[in-house]
Amino acid sequence: MTDRAFLPCRIAVLTVSDTRTPDDDRSGDTLVERLEGAGHLLADRAITRDDRADIAGKLREWCADPDIDVVISTGGTGLTGRDVTVEAHRDVYQKEIDAFGTVFTLVSMKKIGTSAVQSRACAGVAHGTYLFALPGSPSACRDAWDEILVHQLDFRHKPCNFVEIMPRLEEHLRRK
Repeated sequence: MTDRAFLPCRIAVLTVSDTRTPDDDRSGDTLVERLEGAGHLLADRAITRDDRADIAGKLREWCADPDIDVVISTGGTGLTGRDVTVEAHRDVYQKEIDAFGTVFTLVSMKKIGTSAVQSRACAGVAHGTYLFALPGSPSACRDAWDEILVHQLDFRHKPCNFVEIMPRLEEHLRRK
């Protein structure tokens, strides 16, 4: 860490599931616990069914909200017919953060070996908002947060992090 001051991000958490409710959303609870524990602010939280249009609609809604910096979704990143979160995210992305999925796979390999190949975790940017799609297990959410996001969403992290470039995500829209 450095002598920089911590800058809290405003983070929304989206659980994608046909069966989860607020009472049994362990993955969403895991993310909220970790982001708040790190000093970030929970901007919003929702559960949506495994429907591409519904997921993309919620992502677009949150990207249009100036009080949300980051969206983390959990669930729907696998290979089954109902797993459409990745496709919904990519419908919204303006730029994909390709290395996120690679780094997540490396982290997962340490825990679950070659089964990590079944995850399609991904990330991107849309309208100045970071979007991360994580698998639906609490363990995968812990791994993604503890090994990647806690660092990249911390302005103090060196040599670089997502927070320090946040003001420049939409610099192409500024008047010259």
